[in-house]
Amino acid sequence: MLVVAGLNFAAFWVEAAVALAIGSVALFADSVDFLEDTSINLLIAFALGWGLRHRAVAGRVMAGLMLLPAGAALWQAVSKWGAPEAPDVRWLVATAGGAAVVNGFCAWLLVRIRTSGGSLSRAAYLSARNDVLVNVAIIVMGLVTAVTRSGWPDLLLGLGIIALALHSAAEVWEAAGEERLAAKALAGEEIG
Repeated sequence: MLVVAGLNFAAFWVEAAVALAIGSVALFADSVDFLEDTSINLLIAFALGWGLRHRAVAGRVMAGLMLLPAGAALWQAVSKWGAPEAPDVRWLVATAGGAAVVNGFCAWLLVRIRTSGGSLSRAAYLSARNDVLVNVAIIVMGLVTAVTRSGWPDLLLGLGIIALALHSAAEVWEAAGEERLAAKALAGEEIG
Protein backbone atom coordinates (compact mmCIF):
# COMPACT_ATOMS: atom_id res chain seq x y z
CA MET A 1 0.00 0.00 0.00
CA LEU A 2 2.77 2.43 0.81
CA VAL A 3 4.53 1.72 -2.51
CA VAL A 4 1.27 2.37 -4.36
CA ALA A 5 0.73 5.58 -2.37
CA GLY A 6 4.23 6.80 -3.22
CA LEU A 7 3.86 6.05 -6.92
CA ASN A 8 0.53 7.87 -7.02
CA PHE A 9 1.92 10.92 -5.21
CA ALA A 10 4.82 11.23 -7.65
CA ALA A 11 2.54 10.75 -10.67
CA PHE A 12 0.17 13.45 -9.36
CA TRP A 13 2.83 16.13 -9.62
CA VAL A 14 3.90 15.14 -13.14
CA GLU A 15 0.38 14.81 -14.53
CA ALA A 16 -0.95 17.97 -12.87
CA ALA A 17 1.91 20.05 -14.25
CA VAL A 18 1.40 18.74 -17.79
CA ALA A 19 -2.42 19.05 -17.58
CA LEU A 20 -2.23 22.68 -16.50
CA ALA A 21 0.41 23.47 -19.12
CA ILE A 22 -1.63 22.02 -22.00
CA GLY A 23 -5.11 22.87 -20.67
CA SER A 24 -6.56 19.34 -20.57
CA VAL A 25 -9.73 18.80 -18.52
CA ALA A 26 -9.46 15.01 -18.64
CA LEU A 27 -5.78 14.93 -17.74
CA PHE A 28 -6.33 17.37 -14.87
CA ALA A 29 -9.14 15.20 -13.49
CA ASP A 30 -6.84 12.20 -13.73
CA SER A 31 -4.05 14.05 -11.91
CA VAL A 32 -6.39 14.90 -9.05
CA ASP A 33 -7.30 11.23 -9.03
CA PHE A 34 -3.63 10.38 -8.38
CA LEU A 35 -3.75 12.57 -5.28
CA GLU A 36 -6.99 10.91 -4.16
CA ASP A 37 -5.35 7.48 -4.67
CA THR A 38 -2.43 8.59 -2.52
CA SER A 39 -4.82 9.44 0.32
CA ILE A 40 -6.79 6.23 -0.08
CA ASN A 41 -3.72 4.02 -0.03
CA LEU A 42 -2.18 5.78 2.96
CA LEU A 43 -5.41 5.39 4.94
CA ILE A 44 -5.74 1.76 3.90
CA ALA A 45 -2.16 1.00 4.95
CA PHE A 46 -3.15 2.00 8.47
CA ALA A 47 -6.78 0.78 8.51
CA LEU A 48 -6.36 -2.82 7.30
CA GLY A 49 -5.63 -3.97 10.85
CA TRP A 50 -8.78 -2.37 12.24
CA GLY A 51 -11.94 -4.27 13.13
CA LEU A 52 -14.95 -4.55 10.82
CA ARG A 53 -16.81 -1.63 12.38
CA HIS A 54 -13.89 0.79 11.96
CA ARG A 55 -13.08 -0.51 8.47
CA ALA A 56 -16.72 0.06 7.50
CA VAL A 57 -16.46 3.70 8.60
CA ALA A 58 -13.15 4.08 6.75
CA GLY A 59 -14.77 2.49 3.68
CA ARG A 60 -17.51 5.09 3.73
CA VAL A 61 -14.86 7.83 4.00
CA MET A 62 -13.06 6.26 1.03
CA ALA A 63 -16.26 6.31 -1.02
CA GLY A 64 -16.48 10.04 -0.35
CA LEU A 65 -12.83 10.58 -1.28
CA MET A 66 -13.39 8.79 -4.57
CA LEU A 67 -15.72 11.64 -5.53
CA LEU A 68 -12.89 14.22 -5.46
CA PRO A 69 -11.77 13.60 -9.05
CA ALA A 70 -15.38 13.91 -10.14
CA GLY A 71 -15.59 17.33 -8.52
CA ALA A 72 -12.33 18.45 -10.11
CA ALA A 73 -13.44 17.27 -13.55
CA LEU A 74 -16.78 19.02 -13.14
CA TRP A 75 -15.08 22.27 -12.13
CA GLN A 76 -12.81 22.13 -15.19
CA ALA A 77 -15.67 21.13 -17.51
CA VAL A 78 -17.87 24.01 -16.35
CA SER A 79 -15.04 26.52 -16.70
CA LYS A 80 -14.32 25.44 -20.28
CA TRP A 81 -17.86 24.65 -21.43
CA GLY A 82 -18.34 27.74 -23.61
CA ALA A 83 -15.23 27.36 -25.76
CA PRO A 84 -13.13 24.27 -25.04
CA GLU A 85 -9.69 24.39 -26.61
CA ALA A 86 -7.89 21.28 -27.84
CA PRO A 87 -4.97 20.30 -25.60
CA ASP A 88 -1.52 19.50 -27.05
CA VAL A 89 -2.03 15.92 -28.24
CA ARG A 90 1.62 14.82 -28.04
CA TRP A 91 1.98 15.75 -24.38
CA LEU A 92 -1.50 14.42 -23.62
CA VAL A 93 -0.86 10.97 -25.11
CA ALA A 94 2.66 10.68 -23.67
CA THR A 95 1.51 11.66 -20.18
CA ALA A 96 -1.54 9.39 -20.26
CA GLY A 97 0.67 6.53 -21.48
CA GLY A 98 3.04 7.01 -18.56
CA ALA A 99 0.10 7.22 -16.18
CA ALA A 100 -1.31 3.97 -17.60
CA VAL A 101 2.00 2.22 -16.84
CA VAL A 102 2.01 3.54 -13.25
CA ASN A 103 -1.66 2.67 -12.68
CA GLY A 104 -1.29 -0.75 -14.31
CA PHE A 105 1.60 -1.57 -12.01
CA CYS A 106 -0.39 -0.38 -8.99
CA ALA A 107 -3.42 -2.48 -10.04
CA TRP A 108 -1.13 -5.49 -10.46
CA LEU A 109 0.21 -4.97 -6.93
CA LEU A 110 -3.31 -4.62 -5.51
CA VAL A 111 -5.10 -7.43 -7.38
CA ARG A 112 -3.94 -9.99 -4.80
CA ILE A 113 -5.58 -8.16 -1.90
CA ARG A 114 -8.72 -6.78 -3.56
CA THR A 115 -11.02 -9.24 -1.73
CA SER A 116 -9.09 -9.83 1.48
CA GLY A 117 -9.36 -6.38 3.06
CA GLY A 118 -13.05 -5.65 2.55
CA SER A 119 -14.19 -2.26 1.31
CA LEU A 120 -10.78 -0.67 1.80
CA SER A 121 -8.80 -3.03 -0.40
CA ARG A 122 -11.69 -3.05 -2.89
CA ALA A 123 -11.50 0.76 -3.00
CA ALA A 124 -7.77 0.68 -3.70
CA TYR A 125 -8.04 -1.95 -6.41
CA LEU A 126 -11.08 -0.39 -8.11
CA SER A 127 -9.40 2.98 -8.08
CA ALA A 128 -6.22 1.65 -9.73
CA ARG A 129 -8.20 -0.43 -12.26
CA ASN A 130 -10.41 2.51 -13.17
CA ASP A 131 -7.36 4.70 -13.57
CA VAL A 132 -5.91 2.37 -16.23
CA LEU A 133 -9.24 2.52 -18.09
CA VAL A 134 -9.26 6.31 -17.84
CA ASN A 135 -5.66 6.52 -19.11
CA VAL A 136 -6.51 4.39 -22.15
CA ALA A 137 -9.57 6.56 -22.77
CA ILE A 138 -7.40 9.69 -22.57
CA ILE A 139 -5.03 8.23 -25.18
CA VAL A 140 -7.95 7.42 -27.49
CA MET A 141 -9.41 10.86 -26.86
CA GLY A 142 -6.03 12.37 -27.75
CA LEU A 143 -6.11 10.60 -31.10
CA VAL A 144 -9.65 11.87 -31.74
CA THR A 145 -8.51 15.36 -30.78
CA ALA A 146 -5.61 15.12 -33.23
CA VAL A 147 -8.08 14.39 -36.03
CA THR A 148 -10.82 16.86 -35.06
CA ARG A 149 -8.67 19.64 -33.55
CA SER A 150 -11.52 20.18 -31.08
CA GLY A 151 -11.54 20.54 -27.32
CA TRP A 152 -14.90 18.79 -27.02
CA PRO A 153 -13.52 15.22 -26.80
CA ASP A 154 -11.39 16.30 -23.83
CA LEU A 155 -14.36 17.98 -22.17
CA LEU A 156 -16.67 15.01 -22.75
CA LEU A 157 -14.11 12.55 -21.36
CA GLY A 158 -13.85 14.73 -18.27
CA LEU A 159 -17.60 14.21 -17.82
CA GLY A 160 -17.11 10.46 -18.33
CA ILE A 161 -14.58 10.43 -15.50
CA ILE A 162 -17.29 11.87 -13.27
CA ALA A 163 -19.61 8.97 -14.11
CA LEU A 164 -16.87 6.40 -13.44
CA ALA A 165 -16.03 7.93 -10.07
CA LEU A 166 -19.70 7.88 -9.05
CA HIS A 167 -20.04 4.19 -9.95
CA SER A 168 -16.90 3.15 -8.06
CA ALA A 169 -17.85 5.21 -5.01
CA ALA A 170 -21.25 3.47 -4.95
CA GLU A 171 -19.55 0.04 -5.03
CA VAL A 172 -17.26 0.92 -2.13
CA TRP A 173 -20.17 2.46 -0.16
CA GLU A 174 -22.11 -0.80 -0.60
CA ALA A 175 -19.16 -2.94 0.51
CA ALA A 176 -18.72 -0.73 3.59
CA GLY A 177 -22.42 -1.16 4.38
CA GLU A 178 -22.00 -4.94 4.23
CA GLU A 179 -19.05 -4.68 6.64
CA ARG A 180 -21.11 -2.54 9.00
CA LEU A 181 -23.87 -5.16 9.03
CA ALA A 182 -21.32 -7.94 9.58
CA ALA A 183 -19.83 -6.01 12.51
CA LYS A 184 -23.29 -5.61 14.05
CA ALA A 185 -24.00 -9.31 13.60
CA LEU A 186 -20.69 -10.28 15.22
CA ALA A 187 -21.42 -7.97 18.14
CA GLY A 188 -24.86 -9.52 18.58
CA GLU A 189 -26.61 -6.25 17.80
CA GLU A 190 -30.00 -6.12 16.14
CA ILE A 191 -29.80 -5.56 12.41
CA GLY A 192 -32.65 -3.41 11.21
